[in-house]
Amino acid sequence: MNNKFLKNIIFLLFINLLIKPFWILGIDAAVQNTVGDTSYGLYLAITQFSYLFYIILDLGLTNFNSRNIAQNNQLLAKHFVGISQAKIILTLLYFIVIFLVGWLIGYRGEQMKILAIVGLNQVLLSFILYVRSNISALLLFKTDSMLSVLDRILMILICSFLLWSGLFPRENFNIYWYIYSQTFSYVVTLAIAVAIVLKHTGKLTIRINIPFVIMIIKKSLPYALLVLLMSFYNRLEPVLIERILPEDISATQTGIYARAYRLFDAGNNISYLFSVILLPLFAAVIKEKGDLQGLVKQSFSIMSSMTCIIAVLCIFFSSNFMEMFYPQQEGELLEVFQYRIAESSKILIILMGSFVSISITYIFGTLLTANGNLRQLNIVAACGVIINLTLNFIFIPKFKAVGAAFTSLCVQFTTCAIQFFIAKKTFNLRLGNSFWFRLLAFILATAASTYLISLKTERWLVGFGISFAVCVLLAFITRMLDYREIKELIASSMKNIKK
Repeated sequence: MNNKFLKNIIFLLFINLLIKPFWILGIDAAVQNTVGDTSYGLYLAITQFSYLFYIILDLGLTNFNSRNIAQNNQLLAKHFVGISQAKIILTLLYFIVIFLVGWLIGYRGEQMKILAIVGLNQVLLSFILYVRSNISALLLFKTDSMLSVLDRILMILICSFLLWSGLFPRENFNIYWYIYSQTFSYVVTLAIAVAIVLKHTGKLTIRINIPFVIMIIKKSLPYALLVLLMSFYNRLEPVLIERILPEDISATQTGIYARAYRLFDAGNNISYLFSVILLPLFAAVIKEKGDLQGLVKQSFSIMSSMTCIIAVLCIFFSSNFMEMFYPQQEGELLEVFQYRIAESSKILIILMGSFVSISITYIFGTLLTANGNLRQLNIVAACGVIINLTLNFIFIPKFKAVGAAFTSLCVQFTTCAIQFFIAKKTFNLRLGNSFWFRLLAFILATAASTYLISLKTERWLVGFGISFAVCVLLAFITRMLDYREIKELIASSMKNIKK
């Protein structure tokens, strides 16, 4: 089972590293540079607002389904029909809630229009993730990996055509074009994912079964509460920046936060892939009483190595990244540009701490979810929401977007630490003193070497490349990564790609 995890995470990382960084740092950043901080900041705030209520679309059904189908494949056909019916009902409820709450907090006119389209995209994304949960639960990780990037590939093609084909004046590009490209891409991806699942379900008997729908929803409610609470403390910052700050600076500050958040999100998307694979694997290993200790240690070692390298590089080259992805705009005053770069750099440095914390949460939070420890996870998440709201209302008025980033760091570090200790106690995990020593040595060595290289090299891209190579080498020297395992995994992954 450990080899299965490693082989598929390598393949998953391989194709996602080809696609998602270009999408986030190329297309998404280009869109913000084109439409401006104010327009993009409004879009981001409304998108994050719609995501706060995303749980209404799912009610924990995806996590429940992934765990259940991984342990009981024979239930796929029955559950696919019943859960799909439940999600259609939940879609209607979702739209009622987001429009009502949006109106209550002051959304009007264009804000409501954007909310409607973004809400539809959330519905489509919810169905895609649910359908994919069936595919990953069947341990069809290669197929699921391809689906995980299909929507982004389509968006890259559409947005590249609109932005750079020369057939459309770039100055006419607006945020609606961007949102509609997402809608089209989600529709195509969902259609293909459903077709794949139907191949494995056989003939479906479609009939309305209200008692079954109610039973499924009841069983998934603990998962729903967990996702709701985690959505609030993970996604609340842009919404609060836009709502708390004065109207003349709120959207702009949200846009500045978005510039740094984009790099955080790029790394977070890669880390999230671990949980997609680990949830059904953990569930299967727990049921079969397999080598859980080995799987946890292996996944934790890979995750901590990867996230530490990304975080260290982003911290020491933060200003360089901001200047490269977000150059001075036509007509933008030098003082405004320098302020924007300085603020975004500060936010990025702080968010990298959040990135490491949330990535480790994907290991231990997923482990506890697979084991059904939802009561403890919900308590931890509720504490995260309370801390988030309290600190944001204190820090945002005083420090603006930087204050929101600091709040994120505090919340993610706290919830990560608590989940780790709960998992350690629940499963009697013993990583060993040597592991912690190697991890500490790796972190200190990567930070020190990257700092020195950044000082000694005049061209930052050269320094970045050297630093990355040194950090990867240090991961092998400290044995956070095992050369023999990686060699075997690359060979296995290349066979998968050829197939």
